[in-house]
Amino acid sequence: MLLDLLEDRRLLFFGGKGGVGKTTLAAATAAGLAGRGSHVLLVSTDPAHNLGHLFDRRIGPNAVPLMAGLDAMELDPDRTVDTHLDGVRATLRKMMPERLHGAVEKHLDSAREAPGMMEAALLERMAIVVEEGLASHDVVVFDTAPSGHTVRLLELPEIMSAWTAGLIDRRRKADGFADALRQFREAPGENYAAEAIAGDEPGTGRDGRENVIRAVLRRRQSRFSKLSAAMQDEALATFVIVLVPEAMPVLETNELYEKLRRVKMPVGALVVNRMAPERNEDFWRERGVYEAETLGRLDAKVAALPRVSVPLQPREISGAQQILDFARAYLT
Repeated sequence: MLLDLLEDRRLLFFGGKGGVGKTTLAAATAAGLAGRGSHVLLVSTDPAHNLGHLFDRRIGPNAVPLMAGLDAMELDPDRTVDTHLDGVRATLRKMMPERLHGAVEKHLDSAREAPGMMEAALLERMAIVVEEGLASHDVVVFDTAPSGHTVRLLELPEIMSAWTAGLIDRRRKADGFADALRQFREAPGENYAAEAIAGDEPGTGRDGRENVIRAVLRRRQSRFSKLSAAMQDEALATFVIVLVPEAMPVLETNELYEKLRRVKMPVGALVVNRMAPERNEDFWRERGVYEAETLGRLDAKVAALPRVSVPLQPREISGAQQILDFARAYLT
């Protein structure tokens, strides 16, 4: 049923509270669509990167084939920031005189830890992946980080587009101010104060630098605007919320839905994961065998640690007394 709901969409986002099975559902959907004949790109933006563990193979920042019709990649936030700053570094080194290269490096080292740098770099990488992925694949499926981080990323395209537009406008106004200052120069290079105020130094090719800066800013603004438009296009994109039937995931799902509506992200489906089956003794017997087999795959050192086993409860634990009763029954 889920595949039928999503088959007309080309840009899918899976999200929800941590630990509810987003990666499994996103991967299963991607594989199912690939099985139906679509060429699918599965992308993880979750720093935990469980995609590789799920498929039992190494998946990196470049797309790798997993099965017929299905490619996958993992966007590593740290590596994305490094790649982003490497590009900035290359641009600045071309623009700045060699004597300022040390200052450029020092600035970029401090910028790496600046608040929002990781989100901005990851967002730009996502914008590129969406643009290139939709050109090379029929469907792009994102396995996202837990709710709070995902919503923040979804809010950023419009914010970054507006912010970048503001930078472009400020550069334009600065150019006008610099041109006004130039008319007061008695001779080229003599009024150094005016050049300094204009952000220029004699002989550094100011016009060339301004062209480069504008080109970079316009390219970024275009990417963010396109990403924002794509994510808000109901005919193209949709968000699938994954949850488990427990109180906290349900509450977080309600909050996530409202936040998605605020950023105009279409929500196409709700997947309730890990529903309890109807009582069946064969099921529970098979489940016990499966759990024993699964725990048997623990590394020897991990398996040697003290272990506490807690059975599935008929109801969620709620309130101080129930918590105390639970501790006495299973944790002492």
